[in-house]
Amino acid sequence: MEHSKLSKLSLRQLQTESSVALQVLQNADNLSLSSINQKVDHDSTIFYKKVLELYIKEYGDIPTNTEVGKVIKLIYPK
Repeated sequence: MEHSKLSKLSLRQLQTESSVALQVLQNADNLSLSSINQKVDHDSTIFYKKVLELYIKEYGDIPTNTEVGKVIKLIYPK
């Protein structure tokens, strides 16, 4: 998935997709999250996109389009 496609996701889609991505990646400890946060200057929208870029690099697409991502169920998905 291209960066331009991430730009087309709504804020809520970015939030939910990145939540699932963080759960799947599970290496999102405080240090790795801090390193992402330092790169985005605490801008949550850019943070969500950076998390999704890591996920896409690993799994090839956003969580809702991958088998491993479909397994995760969020409590408040909408």
